[in-house]
Amino acid sequence: MAVPFSHSVGNPCRVRLLQCMCQPQTHRTSTRKASVDSFFKIHERGSSVPNEIIGGLTTFLAMAYIVAVNPGILVATGIPFSAALTSTCLGAAIMTVAMGLIANRPIALASGMGINAVVAYSLCLGEVGIDWRVAMAVVFVEGVIILILVLCGLRKAIMEAIPVDLRRAIGIGIGLFIAFVGLQGGGIVVADDSTLLTLGDFGASVCIVSLISIVSAVMLQVLRVKGGLIISITIAAIAGIPLGVTPLPAEWNFGLDFSAFGAPFQTDPQTGTMAIAQVFLQPILLMFAFSLLMSDFFDTMGSALAVAQQGDFVDEDGNMEDTQSILLVDSAAAAVGGIAGASSITTYVESAAGAAAGARTGLSNLVVGALFFLCAFFAPVIGMVSGSATCGALVVVGYLMMTDIAQIDWKHIEHALPAFFIIVGIPMTYSITNGIGMGFIAYCIILVVQGRIREIKPLMWVAAAAFLLMFAVG
Repeated sequence: MAVPFSHSVGNPCRVRLLQCMCQPQTHRTSTRKASVDSFFKIHERGSSVPNEIIGGLTTFLAMAYIVAVNPGILVATGIPFSAALTSTCLGAAIMTVAMGLIANRPIALASGMGINAVVAYSLCLGEVGIDWRVAMAVVFVEGVIILILVLCGLRKAIMEAIPVDLRRAIGIGIGLFIAFVGLQGGGIVVADDSTLLTLGDFGASVCIVSLISIVSAVMLQVLRVKGGLIISITIAAIAGIPLGVTPLPAEWNFGLDFSAFGAPFQTDPQTGTMAIAQVFLQPILLMFAFSLLMSDFFDTMGSALAVAQQGDFVDEDGNMEDTQSILLVDSAAAAVGGIAGASSITTYVESAAGAAAGARTGLSNLVVGALFFLCAFFAPVIGMVSGSATCGALVVVGYLMMTDIAQIDWKHIEHALPAFFIIVGIPMTYSITNGIGMGFIAYCIILVVQGRIREIKPLMWVAAAAFLLMFAVG
């Protein structure tokens, strides 16, 4: 005779058995959740696991263009496309995860735009004409030098020597830069021979998708929809399929190519010597290393501060929290980029998009890192996210970063004018480094004119002098 279900469950032995079977799993699950929360300080920072996942997805989609762009640039140097793709994706994945685990901040890293162009068009294809392996050795040396500066505390000290208003200006200038990049990538703003810039053709498919992206991003932001930025990117990407703006995958490549890894220690086919040896045998390459160092140094500083302001991890004095650990990972990333053959890996200001979407901890980095890893296998799919699709998200992030402009003391010219130079200099020169340099030099000049030389911290003098040298050398 079958035992009734109620009697079966009610049997004390069976109840104890069920408890023994269920409790350990429940306990393990709750323990894991508590451990994750404790390690990443998720609730302590007013976040949640869903927020971190959404923030990570948003950051990734905002910077996913690097998956296609960086290999496209590096292939011109002679690096096989498959090798450049593998290096780009795995380098970004490893260092982004490292930032999440070590610094526990929502700051993603990938091959730096600008530096990759210098590597390709100045070092390899320009007058220098070196092999790509030697170029990666230059990047590696630059990264090692920066790492030494961080370990000595110099990089952090320089950041803390910068007046608060100038730090705020860096984030604001980068906000304008991000918005400009978004509008340019979406075809809303285009080059013009007469006026340098002008509006694009709003009837073109690229512009239509960009406008869809902007309108949806703004509407979702106004409505305070969670994950609004990633939703706007998805909407625009889908809308771009019938318009021919969203490229559909033509082929699948699941293979990995590690032939670019260890590039600085490979043999230079032009000289028959180890690539890194050429850096010290050719003085001009050391000058290039210095130039890359300056760009990397201050681009990272500006980008990290911008993300910190958006992610609310700056103190009342405008100092970024966990500065040393952030700079340590970023500096190591530059060297890793050279070793991997991916160009210098650096902090991405697009991380501010993820911070705006709710990311507050390094857990979001694990999401970004995992997606970059998958990109090594599914790059054609990621390539479907066009500049038009991310246009709206970048414009909204730019707006959010601009809101700090009210905190700058505009009544005192010694802070206001340098801040102004930084804010306009970054987007107008298309360089975070150039904008920061203009502001630093202006700050020192103004205080000298005012007879307040003693108020300029020694490291500000060093930074301003370095910028003057950089501008003079070109």
